[in-house]
Amino acid sequence: MREHNEDSFALLPAHELFIVADGMGGHRAGEVASQLATSTVTAFFDSTMREDATWPFHYDPALSVEENRLVTSIKVANRSIYEEGARAADHRGMGTTFVGLLVARQTNRVFVGHVGDSRCYRVRDGEITLLTQDHSLINEYIRTMPDLPAAQRDELPRNVITRALGMNDVVLVDLLADAAREDDIYVLCSDGLSGMISDDEILDVVTRHEDPEVACRALIAMANDHGGEDNITAVVIRLVDAEKDFVPRRAAGSMEETRQVALPDFNDLTTEQARNDLLVDIRDDFDVCATDPAIRVAELKSSRSKK
Repeated sequence: MREHNEDSFALLPAHELFIVADGMGGHRAGEVASQLATSTVTAFFDSTMREDATWPFHYDPALSVEENRLVTSIKVANRSIYEEGARAADHRGMGTTFVGLLVARQTNRVFVGHVGDSRCYRVRDGEITLLTQDHSLINEYIRTMPDLPAAQRDELPRNVITRALGMNDVVLVDLLADAAREDDIYVLCSDGLSGMISDDEILDVVTRHEDPEVACRALIAMANDHGGEDNITAVVIRLVDAEKDFVPRRAAGSMEETRQVALPDFNDLTTEQARNDLLVDIRDDFDVCATDPAIRVAELKSSRSKK
């Protein structure tokens, strides 16, 4: 077990955003990187709630507002980590994985942004699905050489990351959208969990324990029982009916968090919907190829609805 925790997490109920980050780098630099990732994304989501919000990267009209917001926040975090690594000698070369899940109430969808080998699973109807794909050396070999003999696979290093926040001044973010259903369970975790227990074991734990807090504690206990070779962080999110009076709960301790999220009544016009119809000023400081310095989100939505 490491002497310090390089994992970080964030639960942002105001934005219905959940994050796990697993840092890397010597002299506690990994801890700095993962904390910088979560704090930067948090600050970005807070700041873009304002009517005069500015976005530092090109707005992609092919994506929804929520998708743009998630991807841009991750890119801003990447730039912050990269610049801090270049500025401070003891932070040079630091980086972090990142997986974030955003619940979009208006469209009944879940968006996942992902860089590195921290994972997002979905449990639905008794089956578990890995929604993310590890950006790791071993996974790259398996994808390009699926017939690689098991003996050779076992010789590959399992802790080499091919993509992470802070490695370069720009980053490619994997983004996926999932149509949410009531009683879906999402598990975000660092490789300290997924590297110690199998997908089937994760499925067994979260289906046996309806309370996400209990499930989260059981996952971490099982990973520790199996060796606990790394920091272990898990976030368990269960989507429940909005009419039921569920209260968000948080587990004690620095490595585990749980939250229950109520699915909304999608017939109601929410404050967030009204906010999304405001003019968003999108200034591009980093992408020289960007166009459309300002986009009216309401007009974007209107144009899509006509297609």
